[in-house]
Amino acid sequence: MKMDKVLSKLGIEKINEGASTGTKWLKAGGEIIESYSPVDGKKIASVTSVTRKTYDDVVTKAQSAFAEWRTWPAPKRGEVVRQVGEALRKYK
Repeated sequence: MKMDKVLSKLGIEKINEGASTGTKWLKAGGEIIESYSPVDGKKIASVTSVTRKTYDDVVTKAQSAFAEWRTWPAPKRGEVVRQVGEALRKYK
């Protein structure tokens, strides 16, 4: 499968934001980092690094999400983890 097709299927663009809350991508605002294939040296895609403010926003959101997550019963958390594993296996 061609790299562009794989990246497209995964929702990876030519330039991507480097900050996410897990449900929403944020404008990262930092420098562009380019990623190259170790196989042929071709550029794969780019990602925008985060600023300190964006980093702090993501950490605050993660702390809030964890406060809620820890109140969920273990079987419910386990089911979420299982679903994430299944989604990842599709692209293995």
